[in-house]
Amino acid sequence: MQLETESCVIQGKEQVEVIKQQVEYHGQGTLVRITRGGICGSDLHYYQHGKVGDYAVKMPMILGHEVIGYVVESDNPQLAPQQKVAINPSKPCGKCKYCERDQENQCVAMRFFGSAMYTPHVDGGFTQFKVVDSAQCVPYPNDAPDEVMVFAEPLAVCIHATQQGGEMSGKRVFISGVGPIGCLIAAAAKARGAAEIVCSDVSERSLGMAKQMGATHTLHAAEGDFSAYTADKGYFDVVFEASGHPSSIQRCLDVVCAKGILVQVGMGGAVPNFPIMQLIAKEVQLVGSFRFTHEFNTAVTWLAEGVIDPRPLFSGAYDWQEVDAALQFAGDKTRAAKVQLTF
Repeated sequence: MQLETESCVIQGKEQVEVIKQQVEYHGQGTLVRITRGGICGSDLHYYQHGKVGDYAVKMPMILGHEVIGYVVESDNPQLAPQQKVAINPSKPCGKCKYCERDQENQCVAMRFFGSAMYTPHVDGGFTQFKVVDSAQCVPYPNDAPDEVMVFAEPLAVCIHATQQGGEMSGKRVFISGVGPIGCLIAAAAKARGAAEIVCSDVSERSLGMAKQMGATHTLHAAEGDFSAYTADKGYFDVVFEASGHPSSIQRCLDVVCAKGILVQVGMGGAVPNFPIMQLIAKEVQLVGSFRFTHEFNTAVTWLAEGVIDPRPLFSGAYDWQEVDAALQFAGDKTRAAKVQLTF
């Protein structure tokens, strides 16, 4: 079977367009009709800078890794035509030492949607039709709202982050930086039983969203009084740094209690003069958090069952042919949190 599809393709800094392509399906894997996709920070980096980190766009690449759709055809009898699915954008090799340890997010040959890490690049999901490995398709009830289910991938990132922080039940939690990821961490921590969730940011708009997503209290990062949380070697059992800013990392080390856990989620550059003695003296566990493994399936279940409602973060939807305007709007953090494309 050969189909014509229209795809949102990035070719360099601020160079995005919709082009027609051909998709071939030969009965292997699952052919999915994409219906909706969420714009992520990495999509914005490719659009605004032509690269993510050291990985520059060197050839046309389809953007997008937060996508849902419905089955057209599949080699898996459990994926019937018209069944709605969330697509896991991760495709680990299944053979390396990390895959064998069930640590697929550390796969040394990971093929992740919309990534310029390899040449040729790995195309993403902002396209009308896409063939994927059937194992990447996670079905959900057809009556679940599309604008909710497209949050599966970012929510999976956040559930994984809370797992990195250990047991949440009854814990005092602090989150520094509450963009969409920080807000979803708050929701995931609440769902896992956190007793207190305090969030900090420089944006009052973001703090308002954090309250809707589960924060019990918010503090302005620059103007708030944190003295009650820094006394006696800190207050919080688990702290999540979700901005990547050096000053935020320092704040997190100040408020985490002795023998507490600091989960680094936000991606930034090098941190000069890292307060290593403070980390040592308080015996803080510093833990990184990267993508997800089985948490993608958990995220789909939680969204479908209403355990978490991400709609306070939903800023609007654009037709896929308006991808340039959608990316510009998504890049305006004074107005937008999560922007979606409809196909």
